[in-house]
Amino acid sequence: MVDRRHFIKNIAGGLAALGGLSLLQRSDLAAATGTGESLVMDTLPGKEALIKKTFRPPNYETPVSVFEAPFTPNKLFFVRYHNAVIPEAKISEWRLSIGGDAVHTPFELTLEQLRKDFEQIEIAALCLCSGNRRGLFEPPAPGLQWGSGAMGNALWRGVRLKDVLAKAEIDPSALEVSLAGADSGVLPTTPNFVKSLPLTKALDENTLIAFEMNGEPLPHWNGYPARLIVPGWTATYWLKHLTAINVISKPFDGFWMKTAYRIPKDRFPSGQFGSQETETHMPITEIIVNSLITNLADGQTLPHTQSIEIKGVAWDGGDGIARVEVSTDGGNNWQQAKLKQDYGRFSWRQWQFVFMPQHPGQYRIMARATSHSGATQPLEPIPNPSGYQHNAVQKITVNVA
Repeated sequence: MVDRRHFIKNIAGGLAALGGLSLLQRSDLAAATGTGESLVMDTLPGKEALIKKTFRPPNYETPVSVFEAPFTPNKLFFVRYHNAVIPEAKISEWRLSIGGDAVHTPFELTLEQLRKDFEQIEIAALCLCSGNRRGLFEPPAPGLQWGSGAMGNALWRGVRLKDVLAKAEIDPSALEVSLAGADSGVLPTTPNFVKSLPLTKALDENTLIAFEMNGEPLPHWNGYPARLIVPGWTATYWLKHLTAINVISKPFDGFWMKTAYRIPKDRFPSGQFGSQETETHMPITEIIVNSLITNLADGQTLPHTQSIEIKGVAWDGGDGIARVEVSTDGGNNWQQAKLKQDYGRFSWRQWQFVFMPQHPGQYRIMARATSHSGATQPLEPIPNPSGYQHNAVQKITVNVA
């Protein structure tokens, strides 16, 4: 469990650090996303300036400098939607329906019942878009050209999905759990964003229906009044604005499972979601090991008379980070960075490394993370048609003068 006093102090510190930045400075810091795109900073109601990718549907990423705080402030948390119609929830009318052909007792919940009728828990977990860093693939992959900011680390509070499903009395025929939200497309032909989970993942003790984020009610743009939290899996399963949960006896065959968010089986480990796999493809599931430098940008100039602090974050799908190594000479030599506080296996882990440049010139800085399972970042990203899971070792050049 995360200590609340320490947590609130970290959030406040992160906001204070950002509060003094002008819009131009924030744009400069956002250049660390590394896509080479012309960056546009914009705001949504209730949010501070984020990097705008699309306005309709709203897709905004977080400037990398924000990630120097252990938890990403709600007002600076990234926004990701596939559909453009995102209704404002009226709590007096909102209901979460629990049903499906593989339950014996379907029912509905109000938000008050969800909060009061089940045990509440908190978990620190990274929410990471499957396409984070898509804009760094060469050759380019189709889709939103995300930099490194389509992610955020937060403390989520809610109830276990398995506790809610237990009240519905699951039938032995149950195979998957489908999840639907309130957002929809402009055209009636646009497929609703409906996902499913294998029953085992839905019943995992860490899978939550959350109604709080960083000690506050969920922001509208991040799923108010309730969303699914699937720690260790990519954010495509973290359904926002939940309205319906159905336990089903057959594989869900909607567009967002059957066609979208799929990856080749020959390039990634399989076995996480067998009912949705084919001979060649499978749905993307768990987050793979990765890291990011948060305080330096490619091409930055630094004074050679001072030591250089390199800071960053590292993460994986839940095995936990064993070590982070840093190279300042293009990968010829590696030294271990210092890992900072551990907030839990689904949270990212901050790290830092300090070195003293021996002379002016260019320094090629690289960072790579290794998980407790032994998985390590590759030097090059794993090619796949949709540009998912970019986890190559980050490489930046700084000028010391």
